[in-house]
Amino acid sequence: MNPDLAQIAPERKRPAVQLSRASVAFGQGAERVQALQPTDLHLDEGEFLALVGPSGCGKSTILKLVGGLTRPSGGEIIVGGREVAARALRVGMAFQNPTLLPWLTIEQNVMLPLKIVRPFRQDYARKKRGEYRDRVHALLADVGLEKFAGHYPWQLSGGMLQRANLCRALIHEPSLLLLDEPFGALDQFTREELWGTMQDLWIKRRPTVILVTHDLKEAGFLGTRICVMSARPGRIIDDSPVTFPRPRTVEMTFQPDFVALNQRLRERIIDARGESARKVAS
Repeated sequence: MNPDLAQIAPERKRPAVQLSRASVAFGQGAERVQALQPTDLHLDEGEFLALVGPSGCGKSTILKLVGGLTRPSGGEIIVGGREVAARALRVGMAFQNPTLLPWLTIEQNVMLPLKIVRPFRQDYARKKRGEYRDRVHALLADVGLEKFAGHYPWQLSGGMLQRANLCRALIHEPSLLLLDEPFGALDQFTREELWGTMQDLWIKRRPTVILVTHDLKEAGFLGTRICVMSARPGRIIDDSPVTFPRPRTVEMTFQPDFVALNQRLRERIIDARGESARKVAS
């Protein structure tokens, strides 16, 4: 290679997630249901992928495949350069319901992964009142919850619980963060506030993120890419980069370019639903 070209060639990022013809089907024989058609998907380290599409299209199925919670019926899932079952990466997860343990304080809930996940658990007894506690409080401060470390989940609002939930998902420094509609149950104003919180956390820590959402505005606000999925059996029908500058603001979501992106994605979903309905009718 020409040395001059070598100097200007962009550094290639390492792949974080690779789905190769991955498919999922449930049941046998006449009862067999194809949930996900053979699917290819590639994510580099540090990408923020938003998966959108109608209910039942396989968005959460892809999330479960990557997290090792569902086994593929066919194909291959590589995470961090190894098969997903090998647990090559530390993974953080957050869902629509915060699932914090009600008998533990917010500090104790957020610290829980450090008690369970390698390599942190080896030092938990020695560091839980020092280094680990400081780590928890620093992360809570990042999301505005530093004054609520000693509170219990039932003492916090829904938005505050989701902030704590994100902290618990990030405390063990995961390379891969899986988010399944974490803001879906919140009111619009709280949801938009948490978009900003999630964006700040991603900019600061740069994990690879897969977000499942029904909210096209949320996908455009947070994602570096958006994949649109068709109705069941699910398949990816559109894969688009999101190039709006960061940090993004709620005001940006009303600008013509942002509205046009949302409208194009919406039309792709509507067309795919119509196509699926025609196939069922025929």
